[in-house]
Amino acid sequence: MSLRINAEAPNFTAETTQGKIDFHQWIGDGWAILFSHPKDFTPVCTTELGYMARLQPEFEKRKTKILGLSVDPVTNHSKWAKDIEETQGSTVNYPMIGDPELKVAKLYDMLPEGAGTTSDGRTAADNATVRSVFIIGPDKKVKAMLTYPMTSGRNFDEVLRLLDSIQLTAKHQVATPVNWKHGEDVIIAGSVSDEQAKVKYPQGWKAPKPYLRIVPMPK
Repeated sequence: MSLRINAEAPNFTAETTQGKIDFHQWIGDGWAILFSHPKDFTPVCTTELGYMARLQPEFEKRKTKILGLSVDPVTNHSKWAKDIEETQGSTVNYPMIGDPELKVAKLYDMLPEGAGTTSDGRTAADNATVRSVFIIGPDKKVKAMLTYPMTSGRNFDEVLRLLDSIQLTAKHQVATPVNWKHGEDVIIAGSVSDEQAKVKYPQGWKAPKPYLRIVPMPK
């Protein structure tokens, strides 16, 4: 199946480094980041997992759980975690899914159905498309998707920034402009009429164009 924004995130059960989980139950009433890797013991992914470990407290402040996935067994993940801590200086305290039968990778359309049913004998290049980030909301729907090539490390500061934007715009009828960061001005959503905006923003707004109505970020 092809995943799109606002589609329900497919549910699954899987073994992780912290035990078996039911994905939707594990998310609970908060948010989740699912980010995937084509193979254990790969150099770029090693740096990414370490950086996400350092960012974990920031995601927790936003009521967001993080969950890694790699197309290898959980036993390999535990060994890889030691390398990550040694080289990146961060301990991986979030769960990592073992996906040796490629079930989750296929469910999230990261590998085709014809990819087989085992990670045995597959290289990182075979699994190159398992390099995605999914932001999933409390309603269990996909809010954003990002996919990267193997040779380009992901910018997880951007994922955090994107999460801030998505959480803000889910709560308020606003949109965030280019390069927006938490605390900066936002744009009144096009779905809000000027009459409605006057009620919401009695202090008024800046409007270099009628369709571009700028206000301080709602608290």
